[in-house]
Amino acid sequence: MASLWQGYALPGIIILLQILAVMLPVMISVAFLVYFERKTLAAMTLRRGPNVVGPFGVLQSFADFIKVFFKETIIPTGANKVVFLAAPILTFVLAMIAWAVIPFSEKLVVADINVGVLYLFAISSLGVYGVVMAGWASNSRYAFLGALRSAAQMVSYEVSIGFVIVTVLLVAGSMNLNDIVEAQRTIWFAIPLLPMFVIFFISALAETNRHPFDLPEAESELVAGFQVEYSAVPFVLFFLGEYANMMLMSALTVILFLGGWLPPFDVAPFTWLPAPFWLIGKIIVLLFVFIWVRATFPRYRYDQLMRLGWKVFLPASLLWVVLTAGVLVTFDWLPA
Repeated sequence: MASLWQGYALPGIIILLQILAVMLPVMISVAFLVYFERKTLAAMTLRRGPNVVGPFGVLQSFADFIKVFFKETIIPTGANKVVFLAAPILTFVLAMIAWAVIPFSEKLVVADINVGVLYLFAISSLGVYGVVMAGWASNSRYAFLGALRSAAQMVSYEVSIGFVIVTVLLVAGSMNLNDIVEAQRTIWFAIPLLPMFVIFFISALAETNRHPFDLPEAESELVAGFQVEYSAVPFVLFFLGEYANMMLMSALTVILFLGGWLPPFDVAPFTWLPAPFWLIGKIIVLLFVFIWVRATFPRYRYDQLMRLGWKVFLPASLLWVVLTAGVLVTFDWLPA
């Protein structure tokens, strides 16, 4: 009986430790990402940003979390309490479990599955449910309109994201994220697939409801969109989910187009640095672009958002899939 318990318990403990080894750094990174965003936006608009709590204000995000954590959770009288509280939990859980297949190096990954891309696409598609549940359960017109906007926006841009991923899979010949990274040892896919790289990154901005596509949370007309009735811990879960999704989409962009953990040049001193360093460094660069876009571009109107997704990105990504497949078949470059 003891040996049977050890046979099941030991692998379970190892898996639990692997999950914690990914989740804890991601959650801590969210706090530093918020600080990084506030300082970057402050620098771009000639302000100081957080500079009181901790050295250079680096602990400001942790202070904000502690303050919000001890606030009262207020549930509107007419709200569906179960769905109202389940929505932020669903959003947070989906943002976390997607990291299970992200490879930080050739062997440093929680679940190295052969359909990693399909898994990520399925998880990202489920993200809209948390937003719709929050908007409907809040029993507020502002929240409901924000949820409907988010649903239409995410569905619209997931179509172009899907075609972009198909293009990458055609070139790499595998749905395993490790294999996709290894296929870029000669050249990063961002170079031959540059239009797809641009479309994917802009679609990632829309998918994560980030500026200039943050229409579901547009404070000028919807107050705060689908999360207008949330406070305390439920609001923090939405907040963590949004920023974890930013990091996730940046990581996916790096893996699909920027060589993942591979260094830019396969020579010393680039090869001396550990593989996770390159992946994390590239993610930080893309996160800076996320913030840079927020400080630079005005918010799109909703009709402009829909037109860009359906009349520009969808035809362009579909055309590139056909061109890529045609070139691969014509020159017999199909992967074995």
